Amino acid sequence: MDHLFNNTEVAFGLKSDSELERAYFLFRLIKSEPLVKIGTAVTKFALKSSLPVEGLIRASVFDHFCGGVNEKDCMPIIDKMFSKGVYSVLDYSVEGKEEETQFDRVMEKSLALIQFVKEKEALPFAVFKPTGFGRLKIYQKVSEKAVLTEDEKLEWQRVLDRYDRVAKACFDQDVCLLVDAEESWMQDAADDILESLMEQYNKKKVIIFSTLQLYRHDRMDYLKKLHQRSREKGFKIGMKLVRGAYMEKERERAQIKKYQDPICATKALTDENFNAVLDYMFENLEDMAIFCGTHNEESSYLFMDKINTSDYSKSDPRLWFGQLYGMSDHISFNLAAQGFNVAKYLPFGPVKDVMPYLIRRAEENTSVAGQTNRELDLISREKKRRKV
Repeated sequence: MDHLFNNTEVAFGLKSDSELERAYFLFRLIKSEPLVKIGTAVTKFALKSSLPVEGLIRASVFDHFCGGVNEKDCMPIIDKMFSKGVYSVLDYSVEGKEEETQFDRVMEKSLALIQFVKEKEALPFAVFKPTGFGRLKIYQKVSEKAVLTEDEKLEWQRVLDRYDRVAKACFDQDVCLLVDAEESWMQDAADDILESLMEQYNKKKVIIFSTLQLYRHDRMDYLKKLHQRSREKGFKIGMKLVRGAYMEKERERAQIKKYQDPICATKALTDENFNAVLDYMFENLEDMAIFCGTHNEESSYLFMDKINTSDYSKSDPRLWFGQLYGMSDHISFNLAAQGFNVAKYLPFGPVKDVMPYLIRRAEENTSVAGQTNRELDLISREKKRRKV
């Protein structure tokens, strides 16, 4: 079982030879930081200048990391993955818009997706990002407990209303909701909203999931205090566990503004924090549900071993593994083959609007060299296996 994730035949069973070659090419490209920077700059320029590059993007990086331009476009991939026991989380990954009309559009899209997924066993979750429902600056002001203007009070109420409409729809349709975490300086406001929604909708079981970014050293303390409040008020906690995606931005801001860096000092401390929170939640599973969103093999083995040595079923609805589409298939498909609950985040949206997401994926993979090397090694092994 210690070598479960080395099984490339299971990991890449859905990939054709040409898709495997494309994955190898992309990860080789991503491995080179200069190439990523050049490619990012050229892509941004081309899209801004309306040059005809969307077809090229769609045939390469977009199709590897995204499901399609709309939810129906994603269904062939969803069905293929579900045939191997892997669920999907449809993630409308349009980023960088800060107009009220756009926030309303994202909310309406979220509501439509809840209706779309409610009848589909392969789609057990809905998801959105806090900044899909409101400006980062308004979250920041609320987090800092700054005085809001009358216009800002109305704006913030609209943010709260968007959350509540989507959360209520999920509760009514019995669809679980995952809400992502973002920058630390806006997260307190999002945390407070989600705690309120958990109190309202997680009385009998977990419908609402917040997210813990465990490269933040304060998250265990936050979770324990939340757990205490949940016991007092009689609601259950849902959490997606991730390491985090804004490290350089977080550290730079802390240095400029001269406050304590919120990020763990080393990668090893982040790993310890992640695993300690996973331990704590598993020990308190009667009060909680876990969506373990990780591409880290050690944490995946740890979670897997905990489930295997417990009295809980592998398919217990409170226990989930999650990875991003286009990455870590060796974890996702091998876990699913063993009967664990596994879901892939499947981003979708218009090519031009999803580019900020794709650029962040490329930059994150560049900064995590070991993970990219692991992907390349496994793809190489599978290519050789198929030639035998």
